[in-house]
Amino acid sequence: MLRVTSLNVNGIRSAFRKDFSGWLDAQRPDIVCMQEIKIQNADLVDELRHPDGYTGHFHHAEKKGYSGVGLYLAQPAQTVSLGMSCPEFDAEGRILRADWEGLSIISAYLPSGSSGDERQGAKYRFLDHFEGWLNGLMNEHRRTGREFIICGDWNIAHHEIDLKNWKGNLKNSGFLPEERAWMTKVLSQMGWADVYRQLHPDTTGEAYTWWSNRGQAWAKNVGWRIDYHITTPGIASKALNASVYKDQRFSDHAPLTVDYDFIL
Repeated sequence: MLRVTSLNVNGIRSAFRKDFSGWLDAQRPDIVCMQEIKIQNADLVDELRHPDGYTGHFHHAEKKGYSGVGLYLAQPAQTVSLGMSCPEFDAEGRILRADWEGLSIISAYLPSGSSGDERQGAKYRFLDHFEGWLNGLMNEHRRTGREFIICGDWNIAHHEIDLKNWKGNLKNSGFLPEERAWMTKVLSQMGWADVYRQLHPDTTGEAYTWWSNRGQAWAKNVGWRIDYHITTPGIASKALNASVYKDQRFSDHAPLTVDYDFIL
């Protein structure tokens, strides 16, 4: 079995102060995909760089205290690569890929557009480039049989069941018609699979992975499902179970874990 966890840590140091390392010891995922690590290489102490039993890899944002993605690997990868050949967004530390025989796992952090029109425009530019990059991965899958698991915070809730207050968010970034249509294209036309929805097609509140820090969103479970395992069809068919862990809080997001019938 291959256990893969995705978590937007909202600051890796903050998550570890909230005992994320203890959770790793208890759950023992084989691969941990992290987003929004908000740290520079020089500030990665040994506990953060290589927790017990893991080798860490990171793609840092050039801007201090911003964005960035990481991977914790229980088994060494053959290769690890950064970015998607897009200078604007590679500078923000948004893509990190690890390759094994027949399988690649990617930690991806898609931009949020919630801070205003400028960032929403940047989000659309990212989606345009990311779509082409995803097509390249799918072509590689069809040509070679390589499977892909893309884990991360996509900052888009796809359907009405993916957030509590969908009517009140129809004009807000993360649930805009253009964003949702783009997600439909990825999953319906381009051939990618949403593993959680494949296993839990009708789940609502248990599916949420992010809660605003405003009000009592966490306490009242007024959440959004914006974190995903998006995969090629072959590995999607090997997904055994998927769950969102909510017994502890390490971040404003919750860990999304999927077990696959696959051996690295």
